[in-house]
Amino acid sequence: MILNTHPAAKNISQQRLPELLKTMPKAELHIHIEGSLEPELIFALAKRNGVALAYADVEALRRAYAFTDLQSFLDIYYAGASVLLKEEDFYDMASAYFVKAAEDNVVHAELFFDPQTHTARGVAMQTVIDGLHRACVDAQKIHGISASLILCFLRHLSEEDALVCLEQALPFRDKLVGIGLDSGELGNPPEKFERVFARCAQLGLRLVAHAGEEGPPAYIWAALDVLKVERIDHGVQAIKDPALMQRLAEQRTALTVCPLSNLKLCVFPDLASHNLRELLDTGLMATINSDDPAYFGGYMNDNFVQTFAATGMHAGHAYSLARNSFEASFIDDAAKLKFVASLDQCFANFDTAGVN
Repeated sequence: MILNTHPAAKNISQQRLPELLKTMPKAELHIHIEGSLEPELIFALAKRNGVALAYADVEALRRAYAFTDLQSFLDIYYAGASVLLKEEDFYDMASAYFVKAAEDNVVHAELFFDPQTHTARGVAMQTVIDGLHRACVDAQKIHGISASLILCFLRHLSEEDALVCLEQALPFRDKLVGIGLDSGELGNPPEKFERVFARCAQLGLRLVAHAGEEGPPAYIWAALDVLKVERIDHGVQAIKDPALMQRLAEQRTALTVCPLSNLKLCVFPDLASHNLRELLDTGLMATINSDDPAYFGGYMNDNFVQTFAATGMHAGHAYSLARNSFEASFIDDAAKLKFVASLDQCFANFDTAGVN
């Protein structure tokens, strides 16, 4: 049962699928902007800011990207973020991502960022948010990409730290669309952050949280019932709980799935084993996203093309994933309708092109 399909999808062959996946408009709802920091830019910013790195060169850093689990990735991830010190650094990082997003026909992006990673190093909250927000504004002007920011709390830290982080961010509330929860999942259940999420809800911020990547289905239940989130980031472990699967399908709760990330962090042994197709066929509102693309070997189109090749998904799945990304986004209804109309037009045109 694939929800949200398009009549033209049945006429689009598997051979033409990679072209369709690359050209169709899509939204990215699970991108850690610090995780888009490519080794070349890390070294350029390190030189600009006089930061010493533990790696001799770009290739040495790339060779270190051999992760066995989430924590081994996070260790490198936080080291890479050490080069981000000034507003221009955050602007340059996000701007580089938007170039890639535009190439992949991403028309809307909701960027996660981790301010605690930076404020702990003495970087001011304003420096972080102003740099990222300015890049989002320019993304619309330069690439036609609408973009917004989701501040994520680091779950390996305390809730008290998260509350302090929130207070630091409140002067810039108008530049944030939502709040998230990321970093090491195991041993840091969602209920650890019940008070700060309740406060964010009172402030009118949209709520999301990582759950069910490495953590059990119980973490997804807690994210929904305790934190009251609107979207689940990752959520692939939901497959182990039939009652949870039914709830997610009935409530149309979006899952922001990141296939190449799941592969790189050994959540699945290979892409062919990924459960994304099963999630979609069971009626869940799944989406495809790149997570930390500089570290996990692929931006949006890489995730789409490689996952479809490995799982045998077809054009109907492609339409569903793209439409879900717009419907699950935090844009207004008018913008959603506009994006879905452009997606429909893309499929109609693609069908016609295939016939001629």
